[in-house]
Amino acid sequence: MSCAGLILAAGESRRMGRPKALLPYGGETFLDRLVRLFAERCSPVVVVLGAEAAAIRAASAPRALFVENPDYRLGQTTSKQCGLRALKEAAEGILFTLVDHPAVSEATLDALLRERPGPAPLVRLPRYQGRRGHPIWFARALAAEFLALPPTGAARDVVHRHADRTEFLDLDDPAIVADIDDPAAYRALTGGSA
Repeated sequence: MSCAGLILAAGESRRMGRPKALLPYGGETFLDRLVRLFAERCSPVVVVLGAEAAAIRAASAPRALFVENPDYRLGQTTSKQCGLRALKEAAEGILFTLVDHPAVSEATLDALLRERPGPAPLVRLPRYQGRRGHPIWFARALAAEFLALPPTGAARDVVHRHADRTEFLDLDDPAIVADIDDPAAYRALTGGSA
């Protein structure tokens, strides 16, 4: 199955106090790690920037297509829409994540992309101990619905609309639900070395 990658890194990182995309983790930045993992499985990989765009672009490995969302302050939906508009290739699916989920395992990504027998889902959502998280996979057919959302709309509304075509994957990967939003979460991720 052909798959494109979409990573949102446009937020202001107010709670963290510095760009989350540039935080070190495992010898890479959050963004470089996610781009590398996605690029091994997806083509193209689009990264949506907003706040601190020039600094993030200058410090990142050039393995992705960077686009800037001029409306990033309006919220995540505008960034997702900006990224979807940049995906001109006709990939069958899109692997999507936020930059603050850098520790996701390769096995999780592979599970999300693995084809299975039976009717194809429109959405694949990973769960850890019953909690939904990131990244998610969705069929290209849903792009128009995400693009039709108002700026204040929520992507979860599109997902809920297709609950009957959603496949949940219960995986042993706590990083699925580890949202690294503030210094305490970052210290927990790095074992206090940050």
